[in-house]
Amino acid sequence: MKRLLTLLFAVTLALPALAKEEIKYPEINWPQDGMLGTYDRGSLQRGYQVYKQVCSACHAMKQMSYRNLSDLGYTEDQIKTLAAEVTVQDGPDDSGNMFDRPGRPSDHFKAPFANEKAARAANGGAYPKDLSLMVKAREGHADYVHALLIGFEDPPAGFKVPTGMYYNKYFEGHLIGMPSPLSADGLVSYAGGTVATKDQMAKDVTEFLSWASEPELEARKKMGLQVLIFLGVFAVVMYFAKKQVWKGVKH
Repeated sequence: MKRLLTLLFAVTLALPALAKEEIKYPEINWPQDGMLGTYDRGSLQRGYQVYKQVCSACHAMKQMSYRNLSDLGYTEDQIKTLAAEVTVQDGPDDSGNMFDRPGRPSDHFKAPFANEKAARAANGGAYPKDLSLMVKAREGHADYVHALLIGFEDPPAGFKVPTGMYYNKYFEGHLIGMPSPLSADGLVSYAGGTVATKDQMAKDVTEFLSWASEPELEARKKMGLQVLIFLGVFAVVMYFAKKQVWKGVKH
């Protein structure tokens, strides 16, 4: 009995140390939220621009093809141009050799590294995650990704940051092996007068990654709305049909 009480006392003392720190992310009213929410096409295109010019240097999106960019509002010719900007290895040809060619709309987004070992070697041992499903894969979803991108700052006094690590106030444990990808305003040049502040770029690329994680969201919402309308009309029809069938029956 004494040993049991001692064990329970020790566990009680350890609980505060084992408790997970609660991190509250800034809450954003994303345009796709809610039953009738849809993606902001302008933000999606700007977000793809941020991914392409900043994030794609380290992070792959293996689940996405260039032809999927039609959902963002790009035309067929624009997609062909965007795909042709990358060089893809193909083959073998009739001689059994591999060859390089311009990308096509049917190609997947080109990965920045040939394999995981090459990715780790280029990033000090850290492995940049594939971003295809990142928003759906993380608790907090879009709010988490946005918070992570804007959460890099100098550590508080007394907080030790090991070499090769960076302080992020929204990351669990606050130490992350990725430097701030959006380190300054104006890393990209937006068309249409939108100012590319760090927060704006973070919102836009998060919107793009949200779409990549759930491209069928709008179609699913549309189908759900159609089902609700059908059920509503069906319920009204059934109500009046019941009234008609039972109108001569006395209660």
